[in-house]
Amino acid sequence: MNKKTIDLNRSVYDLCKESPELVEILHELGFVDIVKPGMLNTAGRFMTLIKGAKMKKISLDKIKDALNQKGYDVTN
Repeated sequence: MNKKTIDLNRSVYDLCKESPELVEILHELGFVDIVKPGMLNTAGRFMTLIKGAKMKKISLDKIKDALNQKGYDVTN
């Protein structure tokens, strides 16, 4: 199985466009606004997972672990 690579420095918008299943994964991790209409297309264009984690006070290790469990290779 080839892992998809997630670069934590890329915008959430770009990451979710490449891997639409990320929206649900990130929502489960605490990025609750990601499912609100328009949020991905507005804030998501400049928000990275690193910035979002700081804003939402979500541990980057928690995000990395969850993404690894879902078959992603995380870089930053």
